[in-house]
Amino acid sequence: MTDTTTLIDRYLAAWNETAPTARRTLVENVFSVDAAYLDPMLQGDGHAGIDAMLAAVQARFAGLRFRRAGTVDAHHDRLRFRWELAPEGGEAVAAGTDFAVLDGDGRMAAVTGFLDLMPAG
Repeated sequence: MTDTTTLIDRYLAAWNETAPTARRTLVENVFSVDAAYLDPMLQGDGHAGIDAMLAAVQARFAGLRFRRAGTVDAHHDRLRFRWELAPEGGEAVAAGTDFAVLDGDGRMAAVTGFLDLMPAG
């Protein structure tokens, strides 16, 4: 069984990783080859699509970091977790709840994100 908290922490580390090679390694370890990510503003498919999406988010929100907010809920092959985007040690400027489906290897096959707090502007 996958340690779901560790998986989500690695998932958020991928969102925070600015070095392209290190980020791509995290994406490959966290997501299945044909994984899909979808939220109201973004979509990424497969390792290359998800990696490009993460790079674009990092460019738009330079200096901000994603962090887990609370515990990870899990049952069967499903996960639910909350996250925040904030300056290091600061108040969140964005937050959301993501739902994930795991593949047989314990990697994310699909993630659907919902935005609970949007940044101004």
